[in-house]
Amino acid sequence: MAVETGQSVAPAAGGDARGRGRGTGEKSSKAPGPLRRALATHWYAWAMVAPVVIVIGVIIGYPLLRGVWLSLTDADEANVARTIGVNEIEATYEFIGLDNYKAILTDNVFWDRLGWTVLWTVGCVSVTFLLGLVLATMLNRKLRGRAVYRIAIILPWGIPAFVSVFAWQMLFNEKNGILNRVLEGGGIEGVPWLGDPTWAKISVIAVNVWLGVPFMLVALLGALQAIPSELLEAAEVDGANAWQRFRNVTLPGIRSVSSTVVLLSTIWTFNMFPVIYLLTRGGPGDSTEILVTYAYRLSFLNSPRDFATSAAWGVLILLLLMLFAVFYRRSLRKQGEVW
Repeated sequence: MAVETGQSVAPAAGGDARGRGRGTGEKSSKAPGPLRRALATHWYAWAMVAPVVIVIGVIIGYPLLRGVWLSLTDADEANVARTIGVNEIEATYEFIGLDNYKAILTDNVFWDRLGWTVLWTVGCVSVTFLLGLVLATMLNRKLRGRAVYRIAIILPWGIPAFVSVFAWQMLFNEKNGILNRVLEGGGIEGVPWLGDPTWAKISVIAVNVWLGVPFMLVALLGALQAIPSELLEAAEVDGANAWQRFRNVTLPGIRSVSSTVVLLSTIWTFNMFPVIYLLTRGGPGDSTEILVTYAYRLSFLNSPRDFATSAAWGVLILLLLMLFAVFYRRSLRKQGEVW
């Protein structure tokens, strides 16, 4: 019995040793990393996304990196690579570090443009949001001809921006414009809409609001229609009046949508080049020039064309918008919004 027990235990021990050896060998093999596991598991999704990522990298990534690099140089039209006839002239611009940024930030031109850009953005976004909310609330009710009103209000959104701006330019014409004709018909002296700095600022804000209200209206109308009617009915049963229902039920119900459209509208308005450039060309003088139109002027209108400084202005604009988005997101988180 003792011999049999010893014989039976030995193979078992050997088998156990071999098993431990196999286990050790398996543990010693290198496990695949998280990226490799993700590629192996979701290879089809990565294959579908790859073309889009490549296109975005080529269209956005390369120009962005190129612009950042140019902002660190002294590139202008006199020292960049160019071809004149059959002669190819090599680039001679040099790396100068942050000198362009120092020059911009210590110049009053930047701060003057930034102040008007912020005022322009806040004015346009706030008025657009209020008008869009009022019109969306009105169209959310049952009224006769609601579909016609919706089409009429959304119509400016379907017209190309440059067509709308040229139409408004004709309306604002100081001598032959319809607006001044109406005022003169009522015994009021015509207004220099685009010839006076103050009136020009009011004019560009009015045109941009006219263009932006349809987008705000559509977004907020969808948010209003998504609020369960039971909540409003319960508030009415509890004795809440119309203002109390709007403040305590409607506004919290559209907060997630309104926060998103305000952010998007702020970014678009901050960089709204067509309205300013086509309507006033930044004038009269430079009273309506915002950051993006001034960067365009440096690179395409001024002589010599200053590509490096223009690129530095563009990078600063991007940084300002990124900082705004970060702080805006943090403020929403403090209010309990997940975004």
